[in-house]
Amino acid sequence: MATTSRLSGLRNLDASERRAALAEALGRDEEFLAPFVDAGLSGEQAERMIENVIGQIAIPVGLATNFIVNGREVLVPMATEEPSVVAAASNIARMARPLGGITTTTSAPLMQAQIQLLDVADPHGARARILEAAAEIIDLANEQDPKLVEIGGGARELRVRIVPNTTGGVHVIVHLVVDVADAMGANAVNTMAEAIAPRLAEVAGGRQLLRILTNLADLRLVRARLAIEPEMLGGPDVVADMVTGAQLAVDDPYRAATHNKGIMNGISAVVLATGNDTRAVEAGAHSYAARDGRYRALSRFERAADGILVATLELPMAVGLVGGATKSHPTARAAVETTEVRTAAELGEIICAVGLAQNVAAVRALAAEGIQRGHMGLHARNVAVGAGATADEIDAVATALVADGRVRADVAEQVLAQLREQR
Repeated sequence: MATTSRLSGLRNLDASERRAALAEALGRDEEFLAPFVDAGLSGEQAERMIENVIGQIAIPVGLATNFIVNGREVLVPMATEEPSVVAAASNIARMARPLGGITTTTSAPLMQAQIQLLDVADPHGARARILEAAAEIIDLANEQDPKLVEIGGGARELRVRIVPNTTGGVHVIVHLVVDVADAMGANAVNTMAEAIAPRLAEVAGGRQLLRILTNLADLRLVRARLAIEPEMLGGPDVVADMVTGAQLAVDDPYRAATHNKGIMNGISAVVLATGNDTRAVEAGAHSYAARDGRYRALSRFERAADGILVATLELPMAVGLVGGATKSHPTARAAVETTEVRTAAELGEIICAVGLAQNVAAVRALAAEGIQRGHMGLHARNVAVGAGATADEIDAVATALVADGRVRADVAEQVLAQLREQR
């Protein structure tokens, strides 16, 4: 396991030196990090993953440091194109270390498939009949995936909902609850849903229509909590403003959308790096944020009695270690190895911890110096590159842009031209 995630000075190293530092911290040979060097995906491998392949797109993978999750030192790969995300999450993780880092918990890996039943004459009677036949139907579902059952997973429960149809009538919706173990679970639950749908339609006296999982994985939740001393954040006034600012995201959906986007900056970066389904996780998070009929913040900020900031986050987390790109993409495999996780639940907890750290970083920036100060300093480098700056010109152009206060492409081109004239 990692001896420490506190890799100070990492930003001053080049990429090869960072890989060496990572391998040393993990006590591993650098060879397992090879997929990070050239994106790790051959044309042949890409052809097998999706249809009509014409190439690949590379996304930078950064290393989030300083994380302690449930008492364990963790180094976390993050795939993102957005500047400041990796640095911000790492900085908050550093601030959380003195009070024990980030604590997480997770529920069982339960996913749900929905089977839509139509033309049911007696919806409530059909609900009763389906629940009476639940044992038979669950057995039929488990026959579809004996391997999952063998390792302790499988179908667990049937639930029946009668959902009003806004155009008239009702939908009878059956939820099949499945323990998917270390998988994300889409293929398993979809296969089961299709197998049991004809029998459900027969019992209900109607016809089947949709048979597919729901990404509102509200039975598969992960939670994270951190505490930070006020002095680390800038003092009691900053903490008070952070709590007040975060409350706006609970009360106002316009603020909540951006607040939650900040959470997903951290979460989606780790989900993508590990080859999991970013769209499924994002859909689950945003639908969970609106579960009471109003879109709200996923996190909560409070001041403890002693003035310490306490931030918490809860959301669905449907990620896996088996199947999909997690196994087929070499870089994703290397990313999972970097986290040193053994179960999908542990991976989900780390992802949630990163999301919370990123969220605290954004709220702190808003409550203190403003979001643009740190973000634009890093963004200026991208603007410099876009203006045509070479490796030995980027820092000078970026510094000039930040000093000028106008981090724009046209200004970067002017600065670059002036720099070259002076040479």
